[in-house]
Amino acid sequence: MRWTTCLAAVFAVLSLFVAAKADSAEPRTLTMTGTGEVKAVPDTANLSAGVATTATTAKEALAANSRAMNAVFDTLKRLGVADKDMQTSNFSVYPQYQECKPNVTCPRRIVGYQVSNTVNVTVDLGKAGAVLDALVSSGSNQIGGISFSIHDPEPLLTEAHAAAVKDAIDRAETYANAAGVTLGPIQSIQEGVSEQPRPMFRMMAVGSGAAAPPPVAAGEQTVSASVTITWAIQ
Repeated sequence: MRWTTCLAAVFAVLSLFVAAKADSAEPRTLTMTGTGEVKAVPDTANLSAGVATTATTAKEALAANSRAMNAVFDTLKRLGVADKDMQTSNFSVYPQYQECKPNVTCPRRIVGYQVSNTVNVTVDLGKAGAVLDALVSSGSNQIGGISFSIHDPEPLLTEAHAAAVKDAIDRAETYANAAGVTLGPIQSIQEGVSEQPRPMFRMMAVGSGAAAPPPVAAGEQTVSASVTITWAIQ
């Protein structure tokens, strides 16, 4: 009788343990990652322009450079470019040394100075050609690269995230149907990598006295996003 009672107690404990394990078992899930992309035409141009001047003394080179750069800034302001959209990116003063004839040794002697001043300018894309033309006409003799960007990418990112969620759902439904299971409630949604449009650079060759503003082609940029969604499956 005692053995019967003990065995009954053991089976009761084992039954409770198995039930507890069944209750604590993790539900079956399906996890899928979706991606979304949205293309848009840039609306902003970022220009680099400046002035390089040379003179016998550093003082003379600096004075000439200051006059030329003031003309450049005045031109930008007349075109409606705000102060916040103009930023000095480089200023340098370099000595110019005497050039020696080939295979001839000569003393390292300073014969002049070069002053260089560069400004980065942000303008509406539609004004880029006119701004470049005006910069050269006002005395800028250094035109660097031009890059294109989207001023406000947030609405595009929202659209890309929505496309990423739809892509994840479509993929999950395909896999669930192939595996013979049914998607249940969503357990989690995790945002993945979101990539804002990167600036697109283009080198500009602009000559002085251009008859018309140079043409500017911005092309397209891509905004991308990804999400990872987990479903319970039945």
